[in-house]
Amino acid sequence: MGDWWQRNIIEPGKLPLLLALTAFVVTFVVTRVITRLIRAGKGPFRNIETGSVHIHHVVPGVVLTVVGGFCAVAGGLHGFGSYAAAVVFGIGAGLVMDEFALILHLDDVYWTEDGRKSVEVVVLTVALAGLLLLGFAPFGVNGLDSQEAQNRGTVTSTIAGNLVLVLIALFKGKARIALFGVIVPFVALFGAVRLARPASPWAKRFYRRRPRARARAALRAYHHDRRWAGPGRKFQDWIGGAPDAGPERALERR
Repeated sequence: MGDWWQRNIIEPGKLPLLLALTAFVVTFVVTRVITRLIRAGKGPFRNIETGSVHIHHVVPGVVLTVVGGFCAVAGGLHGFGSYAAAVVFGIGAGLVMDEFALILHLDDVYWTEDGRKSVEVVVLTVALAGLLLLGFAPFGVNGLDSQEAQNRGTVTSTIAGNLVLVLIALFKGKARIALFGVIVPFVALFGAVRLARPASPWAKRFYRRRPRARARAALRAYHHDRRWAGPGRKFQDWIGGAPDAGPERALERR
């Protein structure tokens, strides 16, 4: 275990990333537990308010993210200061991303359907950071051997080719696949060759005069959403809590 830790975490300089990711996950989990207790009216926790203004936890999150980011840049890659900055940054990022939907909509949508976007983004962030921690590099250049890595043309073509696949997947309305495709090239290829989502820019541009392609895209999207929407919602509810059932409760403060 000690050899693995030294070889895979310490020597590559991934300890700050591990600390930031751990702080991010712990902060998100603790924050969700506290907000669910506040929502249920249990425990000693209460909303933080100044007069009539509700202070969302994204506010201290932004401050901690900025402080941790600048300290990490100033502190270099190693040393206690760098590790402390990584923890501060992870805590701040966890608070910010927990209210990602609020930032996106500029409204208090924490316990509404739109609030699910925060959970989705947190899960994607953890997955991508985990891939980086395991050694996956953006655009797949980590797959090159030493001789190929010395060839700038090979590296450039690898990055450019995968970037094209990522953009095609994004244009086809597959944002999650495109995001993971930045790290794992095969994922981008999978998204690029599959049918586009029916409401995507690709479908509107290239399926306009292809009724069969439009019908196949709509049918595939229907079956995909029908298969995964239910489990996906249950997973999000398990992590972040179920949204409010009615519009009157959706407007209540946490």
